[in-house]
Amino acid sequence: MATGRNQFDGSPASSSSSRGGFYATTRCNCGLDAVVRTVKKVPNIGSKFFGCPKWPVRYRVHFMKWVDCTNGDDLRFQIFERETTIAELEMQKSMLEDKVKRLQGNKGNFEEEVQEMKAEVSQLRIELMRSSMNEYNLTMALFCSWLFFGIVVLMFK
Repeated sequence: MATGRNQFDGSPASSSSSRGGFYATTRCNCGLDAVVRTVKKVPNIGSKFFGCPKWPVRYRVHFMKWVDCTNGDDLRFQIFERETTIAELEMQKSMLEDKVKRLQGNKGNFEEEVQEMKAEVSQLRIELMRSSMNEYNLTMALFCSWLFFGIVVLMFK
């Protein structure tokens, strides 16, 4: 049992005590029993860890192990999963950024096409108005010619 209270006899050879808690013995890289220390800085403030008993003197030992961390492999796997997820999300983000750039380019092209179509619609409306005016004028001319023809026919009768 790596964390919590030791269920055995509690002898100094099988556990170490720090402020009333019993922890399973962990050896430092230098060969001595590691001591339990408490983190005093953010973000892990208050967390307990095993450290080298010669730490202030032997600052290059670099031994540190969390007290409540029994499954290092599980944590490494979780870190790997999260790093993989982060990489996937970064790739997805870059793909979406590329898609946004392409869509913005298309948007510019569509705006130009819309302006061209508006101009074309305006020209067609003007042409339609001219055509309807011509149709009205031709209809009136036809009516007047038939009226004139009718008057001429009546005069020659």
